[in-house]
Amino acid sequence: MIGNSFGRFFRITACGESYGIGKGSGLAVILDSIPPGLKITDADIQKEMDKRRPGKGKLNSPRKEPDQCHIFAGIGQDGVTTGAPLGIMVHNVDTQEVHINQYKSYKDLIRPGHAEYTYFVKYGENADWCGAGRASGRETVGRVAGGAVAKFILAKEGIELMAFTKECMGIKAKEMSFDEAKKNYMKNEINCPDLEASEEMIKKVMEIKNEGDTAGGVIELRIKGVPAGLGEPVFDKLQATLSHALMSIGAIKGIEFGAGFKVANMKGSECNDHPYLEGKKVSFKTNNAGGILGGISNGDEIVIKLAVKPTPTVSVKQPSINMKEMKEEILSPITRRDPTLLGRIYAVAEAMAACAILDALYMYRGYDNVCRIDNPWRQKSNPK
Repeated sequence: MIGNSFGRFFRITACGESYGIGKGSGLAVILDSIPPGLKITDADIQKEMDKRRPGKGKLNSPRKEPDQCHIFAGIGQDGVTTGAPLGIMVHNVDTQEVHINQYKSYKDLIRPGHAEYTYFVKYGENADWCGAGRASGRETVGRVAGGAVAKFILAKEGIELMAFTKECMGIKAKEMSFDEAKKNYMKNEINCPDLEASEEMIKKVMEIKNEGDTAGGVIELRIKGVPAGLGEPVFDKLQATLSHALMSIGAIKGIEFGAGFKVANMKGSECNDHPYLEGKKVSFKTNNAGGILGGISNGDEIVIKLAVKPTPTVSVKQPSINMKEMKEEILSPITRRDPTLLGRIYAVAEAMAACAILDALYMYRGYDNVCRIDNPWRQKSNPK
């Protein structure tokens, strides 16, 4: 299996399965290009881990995983980073035999919406069938741990990331500024800053849960404080690397930047973000571009919307195929699942976006230092 690393300068490499073998199983992440001298602790990373951990309420999986993280490499005797790769480990705890047996009872059947078929095609009969292995949402533990470190570094640069539920099953939150949304960030189980809409969303999800089904929705991601100049103009546009990061999350099926698909119904004069001078700094009257022009950040807030599919595991009977016997069957799996992914996946989106932005910042600063371009507009775009 390849493709378990992301990034070029700030690089994360993750491993681990949903269940694994034996008492010591778990998930881990190795991070390259960590600056020396950072006073980062398990507790700093745990704040982000707690956002995505299961077993917290009625809107997520009842699996009881504390997701306690531990930095096992890259910290010196003085308690600060040494510049060596940083290693973080999270052990699986709630891997009971009863749940393993549930997966085993239908391990040869395709679960609609899951990766069983493609894993059979790619890895044959040795593919991990227990809890979907690397195809499980639990794989995102390593991403969030790595993203927590990226966010820690970005915070020192004045860059802040926040994701929240924008829409669920047709129920939409009202438009809000970054600061307005931040006031109600993580104030409810579905993490919707529009408190009135959140109540309707939760009610709708519970109705669907009682039917044995699951619900999808939209996550909005905001990134504030990104300096102008990040990203490369051709194949490595900032929206391309952000898309790579975010679309690598298993449940994400669509992405929009700024006005997104609405631009298809706009005139050019309506779509264009008109510039104006704010003192000696260039600003924009609108943000249809979502903070990125020509593949390069323009200093405005980066705004992204992500379409999140419903959790594929449902209790509703669905057609399936027994891959071992190559015959059609009906599947009604009994296992733990989230009635919606919205209340946890926002943490994964923040993490992957943080990794992409930090990687772009490394490249930008490196290019800048080598080229030593005398550029007066850069200072005006990114005032200290």
